[in-house]
Amino acid sequence: MPGAGHGNDDLNSAISYQPRLYRDWTRDRDLVSCSVVAGQTDLCVRTTRNLRFRAVKLLSKYRGQLERYIERHPEFEGALAPISVGGEAPEIAKAMARAAEIAGVGPMAAVAGAIAGFVGRGLSRYSEETIIENGGDIFLQSSRKRLVGVFAGESPLSGSIALEIQPEETPLGICTSSGTVGHSLSFGKADACIVLSPIVEIADAAATALGNRIMSAADIPAAIEAAKLMNEVAGVVIIKGDQMGVWGKVKLVPQREQ
Repeated sequence: MPGAGHGNDDLNSAISYQPRLYRDWTRDRDLVSCSVVAGQTDLCVRTTRNLRFRAVKLLSKYRGQLERYIERHPEFEGALAPISVGGEAPEIAKAMARAAEIAGVGPMAAVAGAIAGFVGRGLSRYSEETIIENGGDIFLQSSRKRLVGVFAGESPLSGSIALEIQPEETPLGICTSSGTVGHSLSFGKADACIVLSPIVEIADAAATALGNRIMSAADIPAAIEAAKLMNEVAGVVIIKGDQMGVWGKVKLVPQREQ
C-alpha cells in the first residue's frame, strides 16, 4: 500500500499518474487483474472475472460527473476546508463533501477514495471478490482473508508488515496518506498514515487529515486521539521513521509473498 496524501488540487493532479511499481507487491493469484485509465486516473481492478468493460464505464461515469460538477462549482475543487453542496450535486460529490466534513478537510482530499469506492461498489454486483486500488486508496470486498502490504517509503517498517483483513470486515476502505512518498498534497511528514473505514472516501479524507498532523513521531498519539473522534473510522496505523502507532480494528502480520 503506497503512501498517497491526497490534497486539494484539480481533479487531474489530485489523482495524477505515476508508475505503480508497488502493485507488484500484492499478487492475488485467484483474481483477474486489469488496469483501467481515464484521463489521469489509473485504477488497478481485481475481480473474479474480466470486468474491464464495466470498470471503464463506471470510471467514465463518476469521473465525468465530478468534472461537470466542478465546472459549475469551481469552489468545490479549491476548498481546503469542508464545503456544503446542493441537492443537484451528484452522489459522488455529496459523498466527498460528507467525508470532508467528518475529517475537517476539503472535499478533494477524498477524490481518489471516492472513485475507488464508487467503482468498487458498482463492480461488486458482478464479482464476489472485488479489489480496486487508486493511487494507494483501496476498496476491498472479499469472501476470503486478504493481506494488504504496507509501504512507508524509507521507514524501516516499510514492506515488513501487512494488514490482515477478514471477509466479515468487508466491504472496507483502506487509504494511505504520506508526506514523504508520492505526488499528492500533504502538510505533514508521516511516512504512512493508514485509515480503515467501511466507506472508502471517509478513509481517504481521514488519512489526509491525520497525516497532516504528523511532523515527528511525537505527534502520533495526538493524531490517534483525533482519529477516535471521527465517525466511521474503524482503525488507524501511523508510521514515522521507526515508530508506529496503531488503534482500532487493525491486525498487523509479517509481510510475505502471497
